[in-house]
Amino acid sequence: MKLSLRRVLTQAAFVAAGLVSVSGAYAAAVIIAPTAPPAERYEPVPPPRVGFVWDAGHWNWEGRYVWVPGHWVAAEERRRWVAGVWTPYRGQYRYVPGHWI
Repeated sequence: MKLSLRRVLTQAAFVAAGLVSVSGAYAAAVIIAPTAPPAERYEPVPPPRVGFVWDAGHWNWEGRYVWVPGHWVAAEERRRWVAGVWTPYRGQYRYVPGHWI
């Protein structure tokens, strides 16, 4: 079976576009910072709220550390909320966002 050059180039372009879109989706979910985040800030935890869990504030990397205040997250049945955490990663720090398990 003989493929035309145009068809091969078209298919290659679609594959490349797919890889860029997939890698972009993952890149948005991973935050890497060159230094450890500052100490956590104290935030009073509000009284419990039915149907929600409290996601405590955390530092976010935006070229520098910026504090993101705590907020309510709608509860999911039979699942447990795990707060986000900064972890050492290849000499830098990676933020693993809060998520349900």
